[in-house]
Formats: sequence, C-alpha cells, structure tokens
Amino acid sequence: MQACRPVLPPRTALFGAAAILLAILGAPAVAQQPADTGSGEPGLSMECRVPGAQLYTAAKLGSVKAALTENRPIKILAIGGSAAPGASASYPAKLEAALEQALPKVDVVIDHRGLPGEIASGAAERVRTMVAEAEPDLVVWQVGTHDAIARVDADAFASALDEAVAWIRSHGIDVVLVDPLYTASMAADADYNRIVEAVRTVATQQQVPLVRRYEALRYLSRRGDKGEGHMLGRQFRLNDLGLRCMAEHVALTIATSLMRTDVPAEPKANPSTQPLTEPQRAPG
Repeated sequence: MQACRPVLPPRTALFGAAAILLAILGAPAVAQQPADTGSGEPGLSMECRVPGAQLYTAAKLGSVKAALTENRPIKILAIGGSAAPGASASYPAKLEAALEQALPKVDVVIDHRGLPGEIASGAAERVRTMVAEAEPDLVVWQVGTHDAIARVDADAFASALDEAVAWIRSHGIDVVLVDPLYTASMAADADYNRIVEAVRTVATQQQVPLVRRYEALRYLSRRGDKGEGHMLGRQFRLNDLGLRCMAEHVALTIATSLMRTDVPAEPKANPSTQPLTEPQRAPG
C-alpha cells in the first residue's frame, strides 16, 4: 500500500538530511545549507528541532542501502501506533513525505499497521506475521508504550523484543526502533522508565538504529512554555504536530545511519537468510 502524499513541511525542513543523501547518491548539491537559527539538528523543521545526541543512535542499514544501490523503491513496514481514523492515520503519509525529502530521487512505499497489545504478551508473534506478509526492506517499529503503561515485566519485554528483532534481521531485513512516548506524568515512574531503557538496550545489542522519541519529546516539551500539550493528543497519542516531528526524526535517523553504511560490493540475498515461510515464522 502506498500512502497518499500530504502537504509538505516547510522548505527548510529536512534540508540537511537531503544534502546528506545527495552526497550518498553521488548527486550534486543543489543549494547551500541555510544557517541553523536554533539549537538541534538543522535538518529538522524548527518546531521539531532536537540535538542529535538526544534524538537518535545510528547503526548500519544494509538492506536499505542495497535497495538504493539497485535503484528500486524502498519497502518500509511501519509498525505500532494507531491505524484507526484520526490524527494517527496521517502518520504514514507524513513519514513518506519526510523520507522522500531525506532521500531525494528515491521512491518510498509505506505499509503501516497498528499493533494493539503488549510485546511481552504475544504481540511479537503478530509482528512476525506482518513482516512475512509485507516482505519489507526495513521495519520501523514504535515499541514499548503499551508495555510501559501496562507495567509488564521489563526483563520479559526485553527478551521478547530482542528475539523478535533478531528474527527480523535474520531474514535480511533492517530494523529501526522507536522508543516509548514521553509525558511528564510518567517521567518519574520507575516501571515506565525500565521499559524505555529496555528498548535502548535491545537496540544496542542488536546493533539497529534507535529513534530516542522519549528524550526528543521531553526536550521539545521543555523548550517553550507550551509543555507537552502541543505535541500530545488524547488517550496518550501524538497529535498532528507530534506525528510530523516523529516522522522527521525517523527520516533523519535513517539518513544518518545510511551515511555509516557501506555500499554492497555486489547486492545479493544474504546466504544465511531463510525464506519467510510459515515454519520460520514461529521459531519459539
């Protein structure tokens, strides 16, 4: 499913990321990067600007780099959040727009699927089914918020997430994790923060990029006098601006990670990759 194209963010949004990918693709720069008029990553729109150290952890994205080298569309499976009508329904279009600005001349195909329930209680198995159906180059996974609110055991959550990410990567598919939402009401909650930390630990162990959404939203909520209310909607969900910022943050994380990924000498399937057939969907 290819998401419809939304109204694009301001002209300067994602400019820096676009310049990065132009360099990666060997295309000439089309203009000089504008001066940064605020703190944070200049590749982001002003409303969403966060320092890189508080925004992401980069890692290699071999499958996406191979797709770029082969000049074919990048198939992305976006998991998590709500797929119901409302503000959340605009996320796939926002992510597609942000990625296509960050990756000029590249076609991006987004398949977005909501994921109700907690990873530690069986949602990881549904993720395997989604991946087997979509066969993407990259999975962008918003993970941990349901588990954190439900106060699931952090060790059980980390074990289930680590197993699911390892399974996806074993099939030659890249993964980007997006950690839980930030809200001041949960900032001092030890159980909630253990889940946030568990997502970071799994990203490090599996060597996959991480969008530090919790830290980014905390930074943005403290930057002005509006608090978190201008980013969060009802029922612990991002509003339209929050979704746009998350899309920009994901796109910048991907663009930065691609800078650190070598061009494959001869693009081909990973010889250790197993087909996404039914027997491999449920390793245990």
